[in-house]
Amino acid sequence: MWEGFENRVSMAGQLLNEVVSFLFFTALDLLDAVLCLVFKLLDYAFEAEWKPCYCSSSAREMMTGSGKILVLDNSGIGGSKIVCLCSSKFYLEDISDTLYSRPPLLSELSRSTLTEICRLRSPRRHPAVTRFTINSTIVEMLQGKIGGQRSSPAPRWSDCACKRCAGWCSPYASGELYVHALCPPDGGSTAVEDVLFIHGFISSSSFWTETVFPNFSAEARSRYRFLAVDLLGFGRSPKPAESLYTLREHVDMIERSVLKRYRVRSFHIVAHSLGSILALALAVKYPDSVKSLTLLAPPYFPVPKGEQGTQYVLRRVAPRRVWPMIMLGASLACWYEHISRTVSLLMCKHHRFWEFLFRLFTCNRVRTFLMEGFFCHTHNAAWHTLHNIICGSAGKVEGYLDVVRERMRACEVTVLHGWNDDLLPISCSAAVKARVPRANLRLIKGKDHITIVVGRQKAFARELEHIWAAPNIKAK
Repeated sequence: MWEGFENRVSMAGQLLNEVVSFLFFTALDLLDAVLCLVFKLLDYAFEAEWKPCYCSSSAREMMTGSGKILVLDNSGIGGSKIVCLCSSKFYLEDISDTLYSRPPLLSELSRSTLTEICRLRSPRRHPAVTRFTINSTIVEMLQGKIGGQRSSPAPRWSDCACKRCAGWCSPYASGELYVHALCPPDGGSTAVEDVLFIHGFISSSSFWTETVFPNFSAEARSRYRFLAVDLLGFGRSPKPAESLYTLREHVDMIERSVLKRYRVRSFHIVAHSLGSILALALAVKYPDSVKSLTLLAPPYFPVPKGEQGTQYVLRRVAPRRVWPMIMLGASLACWYEHISRTVSLLMCKHHRFWEFLFRLFTCNRVRTFLMEGFFCHTHNAAWHTLHNIICGSAGKVEGYLDVVRERMRACEVTVLHGWNDDLLPISCSAAVKARVPRANLRLIKGKDHITIVVGRQKAFARELEHIWAAPNIKAK
């Protein structure tokens, strides 16, 4: 009897969440449209030019500065899909259609209902004819890249211009990613192996340097050279306004700033959340060099047959629900370009004020490295990285895992996931295990997306040392 009552309460709670979410996000659809106009006017007032956004999706072919035609999908109910490449190093296949194909909640509900009615009325399926065009915003951004007309390295009016956030704009800056290197006491000459640490979304190298690095044993410090990188657009790394922050750009910058600069030959990779996708891309590119992969809460969502990968992942990562709160935050970041820019304007541009308040109310008892990682990015970097890496890699991660399974048999693969992770479900890590059966999957009870490291850094440091000391790794 009591169990039946609990089930009814749970169902009532789910229904309430659905209704409130529908009303809330429908209102946000309207608000985002209003903010689109507001930012158009503000951009023109501060920068004397109209800045493109992804609100409108042009259904016409456009030419780039190099004379190449860029084509996008305009297939109606089926959504959009990029199919062609351009002649520069920026490939259209790297650009997720979720940037410009994010239907309002009411529109999506109406479309799905109409699609279901059509399916029931027409049991025979006819091959769909698809035309491809490109979103005008992507063309405008690519025109400057292909034509060689890059904007000057300066923060936008809505971004913070402090030394920590905009130091990369200095004429003395190298243009490479910021890398925190922890070398053995002798300067690194006796280091036997390198370890690359890659942080997750809206974070920084501090996620590792303030937690795990101080807790490594003296033996580990003398044996390994630890390299923690700030990804392109985050922390102290460059945040170019013209970048599309694709998977290819992120990987290329890691290669240039870490692997080549530090002359890395063979190495271990430790990656958290979004960083896991970059770790897999690097591993596939250097299959004979990567000795171990340690992935924490990897965002891997196997796409069901018949589903469009990018859109499916978008709805899994950000289902537009007001509860739990972390889902609300993910939905705001993924679905609403101008609302998320407003949040960035209020929080990131004025991060020194918020950090001051945080230190004041906590009496300096709490370290602020998580806040610093959250604040030190631009909206352009966060928006494009979120869509082009997490959503845009939907059709790639499966192939990466296949390479790890078949071609990297000597690579030790460990997957860790917090049991209480409300952002990425445990099924993500279970799917990695299913794809790479030899992977060691460990579920950490009582921990979530962040506390899988923060708060258990000593234990995690010992776990990493144990992984790197595995007999098959030493023999490699």
